[in-house]
Amino acid sequence: MEKLTRESLLSLEQYALERESFRARVMAHKKARRVAVGPHAALYFEDALTMQYQVQEMLRIERIFEPDQIQDELDAYNPLVPDGTNLKATLMIEYPDVAERRASLERLLGIERALWLQVGALERVIPVANEDLQRETDRKTSAVHFVRFELTGTMVSAFKSGESTHIGIDHPAYRHESQLPELSHAALAADLEE
Repeated sequence: MEKLTRESLLSLEQYALERESFRARVMAHKKARRVAVGPHAALYFEDALTMQYQVQEMLRIERIFEPDQIQDELDAYNPLVPDGTNLKATLMIEYPDVAERRASLERLLGIERALWLQVGALERVIPVANEDLQRETDRKTSAVHFVRFELTGTMVSAFKSGESTHIGIDHPAYRHESQLPELSHAALAADLEE
């Protein structure tokens, strides 16, 4: 999958004109890319379009138009675009109640290391997590983790051929598993290259 470049972005003026329709397109695109794992965790699988939206919004909010500053934003977000042999996602721990979330984040220390993905009967893939910075302390984890599932060629082929795929979390305080919905499976298959 190709990374974002300055040429793939809209100017601030053009983005202002197209923002509402672009945002609607991205939100519809993201629906197939969200996979719940139990009631309080979800993976939001990223790609070039979801990252373009993030960059465009940052440029808009910060009023960034200088080429070197635009490149800084691209450098920050491009690592979240899949490379063809992996799936990249944002793991969100979601508790609406602040007190419950705070208590849960203490119990869920290490949850990102308990996450896994399995294509068919092939071995489970534990993702590489939080390459950008440490997202936990010795007392609690973060509500947001960035993860990368590296797949073998056999896994990519099986995934693209429609092999059933499961995602789970085997944490002592949170054990849940989900089968990748058909719509999500099709969307993520486009991120992979054989």
